[in-house]
Amino acid sequence: MRRLIPLFLAALALAPLPLTGQEAEDPGEVADEAFDVVELIPDDPPSWTPNNLIAPITGFFLGGGPGYWYDPREVEIRTTPPGAILDLFYVRRNFQKRYEQADAPARIILPSRIEATSRDSLRVRALLDGYRQVEVKVPVRSRQESVMIDLAPLPNTLVAFSHTYFAGRGSLDFLTEEALTFRLQKSGNTLSVVLTETGSGPDALASMQGSSSPLIDSVKGQQLGEDLVARVAITELAASDAFETRSRQSRDAVRGLHRFALDFVPRDGGAAEIERARAALARITSDAVGACALRFDESVRDQLDPADLARALTPSGAYTDKFLRAAMRRLGEVSPGGAIRMRDGSRFDVSLPIELMAASSQPGEAVGYIALLRQFVAELEPPPYRRGVLRGLIAPELSQERFDVILDSAERTEASCGA
Repeated sequence: MRRLIPLFLAALALAPLPLTGQEAEDPGEVADEAFDVVELIPDDPPSWTPNNLIAPITGFFLGGGPGYWYDPREVEIRTTPPGAILDLFYVRRNFQKRYEQADAPARIILPSRIEATSRDSLRVRALLDGYRQVEVKVPVRSRQESVMIDLAPLPNTLVAFSHTYFAGRGSLDFLTEEALTFRLQKSGNTLSVVLTETGSGPDALASMQGSSSPLIDSVKGQQLGEDLVARVAITELAASDAFETRSRQSRDAVRGLHRFALDFVPRDGGAAEIERARAALARITSDAVGACALRFDESVRDQLDPADLARALTPSGAYTDKFLRAAMRRLGEVSPGGAIRMRDGSRFDVSLPIELMAASSQPGEAVGYIALLRQFVAELEPPPYRRGVLRGLIAPELSQERFDVILDSAERTEASCGA
C-alpha cells in the first residue's frame, strides 16, 4: 500500500487540469464546422459469418479490443487545392450500396468493421474545375482514417476567346496553351464545342458572355469535369444550307499560343456581302473622322491596352484583313491632305503603296481609324449588332460588358464635344 501512494500522487500531478470558461470548449466542435459530415452506411448489413462470433476475441490481437470491430468508422477526406466536389460511393462486392456528394474537406461516417465485409470499400471521386479528376479506394475494414487527394492541373488552358463577324462571315477563336483536342456536337441550332482536358483562364469565359451577331445568338462556356464546353446558339441563317462550318488550327508565334478557329462561311463565297461592304466604305465621308469623332477615337484608344489593340488591327491572315486594309486607305482619302496622321505626328500618303503599307503595319497609332471603323460597321449592320461587330474588330478578347463601358464613356466624351 505504501508503494502505491507515491505512484498515485505522481499520476495525479501529471494529469491535465480541467479547463474553465471558453478554454473548456471542445476543439472538435470548431473543427466540425469546417467539414461536410456525410453518413454513408448501407441500409442492409452483410450476412452473418463466423467472424461475428470470434470478433470480441480477435479484436485484442488486432489492437483496440472489441472496439476495433464495433466502434463506428470515420474517414476524413481533404483535397489540395481544397473545395473539390466529392462523389462518394459505398461499394460491396462490386455493387453500389450508397451514393452521396459532399464538398472537401469532408468527414465520412462508415459502418463499424463488424457490419462490413472484407470486400466493402469507400470509393471517392474528386472533381475540381481546371483539374484532373482523381479516384481513390478505402477498404472499410482498413485502419485508414484520413485521405489527402492531390489534384493535378489539366494539361491545357483556354487563355482567350473571341468572336469576330464582318460582311456576312463569322469566326469563333479559341486560344490555348497547348495544341487542342476537340469535338463538335450539333443538336438543332446548338453547336457544342468540347475542348477535351482543358480548363479555362480567368478572362476566357467572361469574353464569351454577350457574344452575338447575325450568325451567333449566344455563347456560353461551362466546365464539365475535365472538359470545357462552349455551347454556341446559332441563328437560323447560320443553321441554313447557305452556310457551312469549317475548323482550322494555327499557332500564334508572338504569344506562344495555339489557335483553334471555327468559321461560319457562306457556301457561295459571300460575293454579295463583299460588294455591300465596298459600297458602305465608299459612303464614308470626312464627317466620320471630324473633330468630335476624333474625341471618341482618342477616348476609346486610351481605354484599350495598346498591345491588344495593335494585335487586333494588324493583318494576321484573317478574313477581315482585306476590309481593314481598305478601311485604312479610306481613312487617308477622307482625312485632310489625303494623308493618314499618326499619334506621333508622322504622316503617310495613301496614294503611295509603300506608305499605305507602313501605316497598315501600325494601325493602332492611326488617328481616326477607330472612328472610321465605327462608321464602317454602322453602314453595314443594324443597331443591335453594331457594338458586338466593332468589338470583334478592335478588342475581340475583351468582354462585351467591359467594351460597352468603354464605348459609353467615349460617346459621352464625343457628345460633350458636340455640345
